Amino acid sequence: MESSAFRRLQTIAHHVLLLVPETSTNILNPNHSSSVELECVDSSSYPVIIGGMVLDVNGRPFTDTLPGTTTPGKIQHVSGGVARNVAECMSKLGSKPFIISVVGLDIAGDVLLKYWESSGLPTSGILKLQGVTTPIVSNIFDSRGELAAAVASVEAVEEFLTPDWIWQLRDTISSAPLLMVDANLNPKSLEAACKVATESGIPVWFEPVSVTKSVRIASIANYITCTSPNEDELLAMAHALSSGEEFCVDKKESAKRKRQSIESFFSLLKPAICVLLEKGIKLLVVTLGSDGVFICSREIPSFMKDSLKNTRTSFYEKQLYELVNESCPPKQYANSPCALHFPALPSSVVSLTGAGDCLVGGILSSLSTGLDMMQSVAMGVAVAKAAVECETNIPAEFSLTKLAAEARQILLSAKQLVLD
Repeated sequence: MESSAFRRLQTIAHHVLLLVPETSTNILNPNHSSSVELECVDSSSYPVIIGGMVLDVNGRPFTDTLPGTTTPGKIQHVSGGVARNVAECMSKLGSKPFIISVVGLDIAGDVLLKYWESSGLPTSGILKLQGVTTPIVSNIFDSRGELAAAVASVEAVEEFLTPDWIWQLRDTISSAPLLMVDANLNPKSLEAACKVATESGIPVWFEPVSVTKSVRIASIANYITCTSPNEDELLAMAHALSSGEEFCVDKKESAKRKRQSIESFFSLLKPAICVLLEKGIKLLVVTLGSDGVFICSREIPSFMKDSLKNTRTSFYEKQLYELVNESCPPKQYANSPCALHFPALPSSVVSLTGAGDCLVGGILSSLSTGLDMMQSVAMGVAVAKAAVECETNIPAEFSLTKLAAEARQILLSAKQLVLD
């Protein structure tokens, strides 16, 4: 229970915020007003994110590592997990996501929960269990900032995020503007969450997490509206959905096609892309790292806009919507089926661990405000650029004006491709 003193502080903060001029909020930080808004607005109207909350233990060597010995470097403890990263990114763009996850009553769980509580984000969907080990991932990076190896201990997500717990939160899911599930969930829980959303007409975004776990799409493909695999996850998902047909791309051939042209590289991945679209997935966002993203759909994805419009948008969400619409107005792509390439912008890479999650978080936040899919993906690419330029998984803050300008640049550089 909140104390009366804390409630009074929230009320004072609310009145102070009303005096802040709108032009002073180009830098977004979720701690400014989130607890106030959540007191006034039912959290069930916000996007729902289901999956892992993880404490990342990151080892960053100063030089190339050598097997069998230690290497000087820096160790960091960073809040992570795909679902948690996506939700935090959304919160820093003004959204107030409702996360469904699990942590143990241990040191790692305390670290993860304290951030969530300090940001005013709802915690009622987070299971807090005695005797359970909070998910932890130990990451080792190379001297270029890319992941060299990792060990993941995330069994709690598979074991305790059960269909029963998801069913208890069905009212929250069914009234959300969208649902994102990550593939850390076990297949039965994935199916339970997708069924609740689908029965209420809620779009479902599937985040593959890894090559190994991406194949869990096989049992839920008919529920999925959108998914965001990288090249390797795309091939694994296509294989899982095609009754044993092999989808294998030689790394040398992949690199060669990338050097030739983006069209040549797209043609290499097209058979796998078509498998996913033929299985009913309406929109596919294939992440390409420093090469940007492919956006593919069998139908014009404007259906997303009205269904995701959140009528209870916060001040920050409204500002995001207005700035992006002013900078890059909606553009209609008449071709159906639709295939586009959005390039990435040049960046000063510090760490790549949060880029994919920030891409998804940027897209989902933008969709939740009512921006169309093309605007939202462009925003996602711009948000991912900000992520690779910081050490943490999620930047401490975003400049919305800068993001809108970069989204415009990305949209103007988009290239149409031939899907059929």
